[in-house]
Amino acid sequence: MDGDSFKLLTLDSTVVRVRLANIDCPEKKQPFSAKATQFTADAIFGKMVTINIQKTDRYRRYISNVIYNDSLSLCHELVKNGLAWHYVKYSKDKILQEMEDKAKAAKVGLWQDPQPIAPWEWRSSKKKKKVKSE
Repeated sequence: MDGDSFKLLTLDSTVVRVRLANIDCPEKKQPFSAKATQFTADAIFGKMVTINIQKTDRYRRYISNVIYNDSLSLCHELVKNGLAWHYVKYSKDKILQEMEDKAKAAKVGLWQDPQPIAPWEWRSSKKKKKVKSE
C-alpha cells in the first residue's frame, strides 16, 4: 500500500492490513515515498515474515513490528536507509532515534533534502489547505 503499511496474506489465507509501528514513511506525493514503498515491497513481498502486533488502530490495521529474513526489523531498515522518520509522537524507541540521527548525519535517503517535511506535518498542512479552500 505504501512504505509503512501493507496487506499481508496469513498462513490461513486471511488478508490483514499491517501498519508499521513507531515509524512514518513519506506520504504518496512526498519525495522518497516511492522509494520507501519499493523498499518495503522488495524486503517482504512473497516472503515469510513475523509480525509482532502491538495493537489495532481505528482503521483496523495491526500496528506491528515486522521481522523478515529471519532477523531484520523492517522498521529499523526503513529508518536506517533514510526512508522513514522515527514517529516520536507514538514512540520513545532509543534505537530508532539513534538510527534516524545517523541517517540524518550521513544525509541518507530523504535526509538529502535540505528541509525534509515529516509526513505528519505534511498531512497537517494538506488538511489546513483543504479547510481554507472550502
